[in-house]
Amino acid sequence: MNSSVTEFSIVSMVLNASFVVKLVMAILMAASISSWAIILKKRSMIVGTRRQAEAFEATFWASADLGALFRSLEARKEPTVGMESLFEAGFREFSRLRKQAGIDAAQLMEGAGRAMKAARLREMERLEANLEMLATVGSISPYVGLFGTVWGIMHAFIGLGNVQQATLQAVAPAIAEALIATAIGLFAAIPAVVAYNRFSDQVFRLENRLDTFAEEFSTILQRHAAAPRG
Repeated sequence: MNSSVTEFSIVSMVLNASFVVKLVMAILMAASISSWAIILKKRSMIVGTRRQAEAFEATFWASADLGALFRSLEARKEPTVGMESLFEAGFREFSRLRKQAGIDAAQLMEGAGRAMKAARLREMERLEANLEMLATVGSISPYVGLFGTVWGIMHAFIGLGNVQQATLQAVAPAIAEALIATAIGLFAAIPAVVAYNRFSDQVFRLENRLDTFAEEFSTILQRHAAAPRG
């Protein structure tokens, strides 16, 4: 049987499936399309965040004036993300508190630390957004497909009650139609599970990178906090 016949046969089985099986297939296809949209967007976001972190780290350690670096970030029109957002939030709060009288070094560091922690939480929310959707698609799609298959097979055997002689030829098309639901469920689940595991690992690595930068930046700020104020 050539490929065109196979394609026509699969299309025919989908079109001839019962309403419930068709509904299950439609839900699974929608879930698959949604998960692929998330996968492509999330991949672009993570790659961009990683490249931005590498570029900013190089600029940060090469900069002799953190104030000038902060002003250059403020002058940009687009909001900062990733490592830049931690630096901007921490340095802004540090500079604001440093101008106030009666603020000691410990309070300066505490305020800058809180600001960086809040920026880190916002960044993690951005990086982890929609990952739960991939986990959901990956976990429930096989069961949804299995439900469609069970329903289709049950419908096929109920139909056999109306014929005098049950043969494999009579029941095979209906069972094949039902099995397509399981295949679509796996088609939706496998990429979602692979992407979720990969993205979770990449987000965890970025989280560690942000934490490391926050610690290193805090050490630098601590030296500034201990210095005499001009």
